[in-house]
This record gives sequence, C-alpha cells and structure tokens, in this order.
Amino acid sequence: MTDVHDLTRALQRDNGSKIVLAVADGLGGLPQQPGGKTELETANTPNLDELARRSSLGASIPVLPGITPGSGPGHLGLFGYDPLKYQIGRGVLEALGIDFELGPDDVAIRGNYCTIDGDGLITDRRAGRIGSDIGTALCEKLDKIEIPGVEVFVRPVKEYRLVIVFRGPGLGGHINDTDPQKTGVAPLKPVGRDDASQKTAEICEEFLRQAAEVLKDDAPANLLTMRGIAKKPDIPTFQEVYGVRAAAIAVYPMYRGLARLVSMDVLDAGTTLDEQMDRLESAWNDYDFFFVHYKYTDSTGEDGDFEAKVARTEDFDAAIPRMTALNPDVLIVTGDHSTPSKMRAHSWHPVPTLLAAENCRFDRSESFGEEECARGGLGQFEAKHLMLLALAHAGRLEKFGA
Repeated sequence: MTDVHDLTRALQRDNGSKIVLAVADGLGGLPQQPGGKTELETANTPNLDELARRSSLGASIPVLPGITPGSGPGHLGLFGYDPLKYQIGRGVLEALGIDFELGPDDVAIRGNYCTIDGDGLITDRRAGRIGSDIGTALCEKLDKIEIPGVEVFVRPVKEYRLVIVFRGPGLGGHINDTDPQKTGVAPLKPVGRDDASQKTAEICEEFLRQAAEVLKDDAPANLLTMRGIAKKPDIPTFQEVYGVRAAAIAVYPMYRGLARLVSMDVLDAGTTLDEQMDRLESAWNDYDFFFVHYKYTDSTGEDGDFEAKVARTEDFDAAIPRMTALNPDVLIVTGDHSTPSKMRAHSWHPVPTLLAAENCRFDRSESFGEEECARGGLGQFEAKHLMLLALAHAGRLEKFGA
C-alpha cells in the first residue's frame, strides 16, 4: 500500500492558501451524570457555536477505537503522521521543546519531581506542582551527578517537569517508565527491553539512586520519576510531505518539541493566549500553516475540575474571533485527545472536531459540542486523515489519477 506521505508529496500544490489548526488540548469530555452535558457543551462558547454553523463537524479518533493516547501520539495524528508507525518517546519531545539538540548517542527522559513518604511510597506524582524557580534550582543540583561511561545533562522544563539526557555509545531507548501512574506505591524499577536498553536502564537506576540522596531534604520534591525514555527517530519534515511552510505557536515545551520534531518553525509565543494571538497575527504573512496549541483544557481535566475546564474552554472561545479575523482558508478546531474531568485522565473517547472552509459541506450544526459532532458531516475518522481534509479544503491537493 502506498504511504500516504508519498501521495501528498505527489499531489501537493502551492496556491498561497492559509490553514490554522487550533488545538485545545484534551478538549473532549464527559457529562457528570447520564443525560448531562460535557464541559464543552456546558461552556458558553458563542464564537465556536457561530463558527460551527458554517462548518463541518465530526469526531476524530486519535489512534484507534478504545486506545487512550498520550499527547505525543495525539498530536502526531493531527499532523498526519501515523502514531503507530512513528512512536516518539516523551523525553525526546521535552528535550526538543527546550531547544536541547539531541544527537545519535543521546537518550532523552522526561522527569517528574514527586513526593515520597518515609516508606518510599509516592504521595504526590507532581510534587505539589512546585514552581519553575524551585524546579530550576533542583535541576542545577542534579546536573552535578556523574556516572562513569556517559555524559549526564539535567535541564528544567516547567514547574515539576525536567529533562534528563544520557549521552554515550551503545545506549538503547526502550525502557519502561518508572512512574506507576498512581500514588500509594513505590516508583517502578527501570528495565530495558533489549541488551542496549538494559545498559541504559542500569544508568537510569544509578541516576535515581544518586538523585534520591541529592533530593532527600527537598520535600515536596524529594525524588523524581522517569517517563518516555527514548532516542530521537528519523521522521520526514512537514514541508517535505505537505508542501507548506509551517509555524507552531505553543507555550508548553513538549508541544513546541512535537512541532520541532516535524521541522515546523517554533515561534516565540509568550505565555498567554492573547500573546499567542499577537504572534499569530504578526507571523501571518510568513507561513502557510499555523499550529496553535492551548494547554489548559487538558490540565483542568486532569485535575478533575469540571467547572475550571468549562472556564478554560470559554477562555479559548474568546480567542476565536482573532483567528477568524485573519480569514484563513481553513480553520480547524479540535483536541489531541479527550480529558474528561470525570476521569481525571486522558481517555479514548472521540474528540470534537470543527472544520471551517469556504467549500466545506455544511451539516446544519447549531453548536460545537460532543453531541453535535457525533452527528456531523465529517463523521468519525482517524485523526491521521485530518491533514488530508485540511489540504483538500485549502485547494492544496491535485486530482489523483486520470
């Protein structure tokens, strides 16, 4: 079967059109009780609702039905890269997101500071969400750790998040996470899935042993867990496969890393949604494709705070007029996955998706929410096909065949 990127390479056409992909992270939700409304349906979203009335709606499946995605697979699908083919470790994304240049001998790890009790059990997986100033100071201490045979780099990311990179010959990148994803238990032991990765796992174990000593008096951040332990893969660039100049306007490092992985230009986006819109406006004439990322619909869902997710959804809605005022040829609003506050976690549920374009097939939708999207004209589709729909509606694909 022909790879879809071979097809887009052959059919791509530059007609000067503009595409905006606005991703409200973890957008999809669930009602608190049967027959109720989701967070998106509860929120007052006049701008998204007005846009829905001149759009096609649908629901995207990030990976496969029933599979709960991480943020990496969720975004790669939206970018049109099969997340089952391109499996990217979160450590790589975090490292790229803080502009750390990864080489072929590097293994990158996403770290989370955590709190452990006297029995070595995790009581808080995010160390009380310590501030970035505290996290940075702790990274400076950990960066002094030395392990024979490898170079060790420890860099702050944001709040309780950090990046650890081991550099040395013969290291593998297939090691389990040490974060058990729950409290009341001890961190997991790192184990490699092949000989080279077992070598890396032993280095991880030694690093964690030394880190426990370094951090023992720094509660609530008195230990760390490791996630997404991996090496950087080969992946084709966004411009090569789609023929567009692409820019990313994202605040959080991981999502900047995802964009950099596929060779988008990652722009300075400030720290607020208003500043992101300022950047979108100032860069409008320089690019064909814009990935705009908004984080807080996800973090409030993970916190289990239904009302806060509603409020953050309304904040996102308030930015929509600044996007539509630029008159993009295609504007897509969606999420990388669902994060129902009822579940306090990512989920497998299809993600509400809106596609607005001059030549879209209007489906008589009246508002933007899960129920309307479930019966919208786009239907349910795998997220990896969304870029094809974006390019087609933008007139950027030639006819296939005679």
